[in-house]
Amino acid sequence: MLSWQQAREAVIELVRARGRRPGREWVRLGRALGRVLAEPVSADRDLPPFPRSIRDGFALRAADTNPIPSEFQIVAEIKAGGSYDGAIGHRQAARIMTGAPVPAGADAVVMVEHTREISPSRVAVDRAARPGDHIVPQGAEARAGQKLLEPGRRIGFSELALLAQVGAERVRVFRQPRVALLTTGDEIVPAGAPVGPFQVRDTNGVSLAAQVALAGALVIALSPAADDSQALSDRIREGLQADLLVLSGGVSKGKYDLVEGALRGLGAELHFDEIAIRPGRPAVFGWCAGKPVFGLPGNPVSTMVTFELLVVPAIDLLAGAEPRSLPLIAARLDAPLEEKEGLTHFLPARVEWTPKGAAARPIPWRGSGDVAGMAQANGFLLVPADRPRWTRGEMIDVLPRRDLL
Repeated sequence: MLSWQQAREAVIELVRARGRRPGREWVRLGRALGRVLAEPVSADRDLPPFPRSIRDGFALRAADTNPIPSEFQIVAEIKAGGSYDGAIGHRQAARIMTGAPVPAGADAVVMVEHTREISPSRVAVDRAARPGDHIVPQGAEARAGQKLLEPGRRIGFSELALLAQVGAERVRVFRQPRVALLTTGDEIVPAGAPVGPFQVRDTNGVSLAAQVALAGALVIALSPAADDSQALSDRIREGLQADLLVLSGGVSKGKYDLVEGALRGLGAELHFDEIAIRPGRPAVFGWCAGKPVFGLPGNPVSTMVTFELLVVPAIDLLAGAEPRSLPLIAARLDAPLEEKEGLTHFLPARVEWTPKGAAARPIPWRGSGDVAGMAQANGFLLVPADRPRWTRGEMIDVLPRRDLL
């Protein structure tokens, strides 16, 4: 049985080798958040395009600030977006605002806190300046034509700001992969439908759709499939029209767990059907009709965990990006733990930030079907297979929920 790390690497290796490369499209800058760049981005001019003041104060010649205090004639006022056509001479200064261009002749800015205005046209400087003080030179951040972002980079708010700074009204990005979601089981009914005494609502379809969207892909929601081999096979064929198919439920070893058989009947090549974790042990990964296919457990918490471990890196690759590392954080354990040896446990937990750093406590829960318990958690304690016992106060890895941390 594979460890979760081995299973994750198997997914990455196969999708990298066989996955279809995404197409490209143009999107407006305001719709580019979370998308993946498909071409490099370069500076259209020097950044900054002029020597820029980073403080409110007075632009002057640093050599003129000796001795201290020294008086200067105020010859101009320069605000952001303004300019001064003249040059700063001996014992002259320009009142300058943050972001404004430093005038010719000046080589330093003295912060306003270190000056005293004597009159509307005279200022005293109480601190000596050095050349370059509080000035960002022209081109210090980037030179015109310099490559700033490479293809494969996921666009966040900082990248959006940089794209705006270089004048990119539109951005060329890779097309988002389409992920088909198929829940299975006779007991499943849609979330808003009447529910019988022995039926359950389709929580997985809802939570998986959210996880797909958070991963940066498009959701293709299929209606649930009953526990019938032919009906399941027909629905799988429908899901294989997407770039990736995720099934939930029907992957254990019971009489009505039909997913593996249906996939094999369609010619699927299955690479594993269980991994050494709890929750989420009966997880299936394979290749069918040229597409990656995942069969995740039916219990909701198992589905959430295995999606994060296995499906997210596949989506990253199909989106034109490198797989994101698993975002583990270290937290101090607030309670002792003892779990079964031989399996890696992902236990619902609550992480809080204290003056001493992150602290995590396990959430009481009743197993992998406990959605109410999981809703109280914002992450999972990662208890390694070879380290089942932990004492209070030890540092432990936590896998945060992507939607909350």
